[in-house]
Amino acid sequence: MDTIFFEQFLDGGILKEESFRASVDAIDWSQYRDKKVMIKGCSDVPVPTWAYLVITARLAQYAGRIVYGEPCSAVRIFTRDGKR
Repeated sequence: MDTIFFEQFLDGGILKEESFRASVDAIDWSQYRDKKVMIKGCSDVPVPTWAYLVITARLAQYAGRIVYGEPCSAVRIFTRDGKR
């Protein structure tokens, strides 16, 4: 399982929309094709809801499964085949 950490999008220790969107645009999302991807839920900095939505929208184009949270209690939010 691949994991996306929000720490990789921080700019000066906080998540700024402009730099966040530039970082998201720079990622080759096809690297997640048909993979199970976790969006790490807990962070030391506040992450706005829209940031999760942006990441999920990009991932949903390629990933086979997207989960949110921690490995021990991940919540499934997307599957390519639509199964629960």
